[in-house]
Amino acid sequence: MIERDENPDFLNAFLDYSDTILNKSPNTIKEYNYDLATFLKYLKIYFKMTSEKDFEKIKINDMTIDTMKKVKLDDIHAFLAYLKNERGASAATRARKVSSIRVFFQYLTQKTGLLEINPAQNLENPKIEKRTPKYLSLEESKHLLKQTSEETRNKERDFAIITLFLNCGMRLSELVGINKSDINFDEEKMTVIGKGNKERTIYLNVACINAIKEYLSVRPNDITQKESEDALFLSERKERISNRTVQYVVKQELRKAGLSKYSTHKLRHTAATLMYQSGVDIRALQELLGHESISTTEIYTHVANEQVREAVIKNPLSGENFEKRLAKN
Repeated sequence: MIERDENPDFLNAFLDYSDTILNKSPNTIKEYNYDLATFLKYLKIYFKMTSEKDFEKIKINDMTIDTMKKVKLDDIHAFLAYLKNERGASAATRARKVSSIRVFFQYLTQKTGLLEINPAQNLENPKIEKRTPKYLSLEESKHLLKQTSEETRNKERDFAIITLFLNCGMRLSELVGINKSDINFDEEKMTVIGKGNKERTIYLNVACINAIKEYLSVRPNDITQKESEDALFLSERKERISNRTVQYVVKQELRKAGLSKYSTHKLRHTAATLMYQSGVDIRALQELLGHESISTTEIYTHVANEQVREAVIKNPLSGENFEKRLAKN
C-alpha cells in the first residue's frame, strides 16, 4: 500500500495521473512509487539535503519542485551507478528505474509544465543480455501435474492452478484476478486482465475446462467478503487467493515433484515453449501471452534454435571427420 503522506505533492500527482489518465495497473503504480521514492531519497543525499545515514529513513515529503529543476542527465546516471555499485541492482532492475524516471519527467515537463527542461529526454536503457528462458520439459510438466493431482487438502484448487499455468501461459496476477464470471464454458474461453489493465481472451482446452469444473464442484460458496464472491480461486480463509499464496502453492508442488529449481513464472515460460515447439505461430503466441512487442515473444524462438544446435551436436556422426583426421595422423 502506498503511504501518500510520505510523498511530496508532485509525486502523488504523478501517481494519480498514471492511475486515472494512463490507466496503469495497481502493481505498476506501486512500482512507480517505489522507484521514484528511491530516486528522490538518493537526490537528497546527492544534493546534500539530509544527514540521515539510513537510506530507508530518509524523508522526501518535504521536497519541492525546485529540487527537480536542478536535476541533470549526469545526476540520473549517478543514481543508476549507485544502484549498480552500492545496491547490486541488475541491468533489468535499473532498466525499470529508467522507465519510471523517464515517464515521470515527461509528466513534469510535457503534461504539467512544472519543469521547462526534461533531463531524462536522452536517457538510455541499460543493455540487458537476452537470456534463454528456463522451462520444464514435457515429461517434467506431466510429472508435476500427476504429483499435484494426488491427495492433498486443496488438490482440486491447486491442480487447476497448475493446469492453467502450464496450458495457458498466464501471468501470476492474471490468474489471481480471474473471476467466475470471466469464464464462458459454452464458448470454452475466459477473459483476463493483463499488464496495463488490458483485457484479452484466453481459449480453454479440455484439460483446463475439466480442472476448473472439478474445482468449482468443491469450491466454498459461503463467502464472507463481498469482494471475493466472484473470485475463482479462494484461499482457505475463503477470500480471493493472493499472489503470495499461489507462489507458495506452486513452490510446494514443484518441491514435491523434485523440480525445486523452477518457479511460478517458469510455468508461463513452459507453456509458451511447449506450444512453440508444437508448431504454434509466433504471432498467435504473442496474442496468447499478452506481449505488446513481438520481440518479447521471440525469446522462445531462441529456445528452439538452441535445441536445433544441440540436435546437430548430438548427431552420432558429428565427430566422424574429426576421427578420420585423427586416423590419418
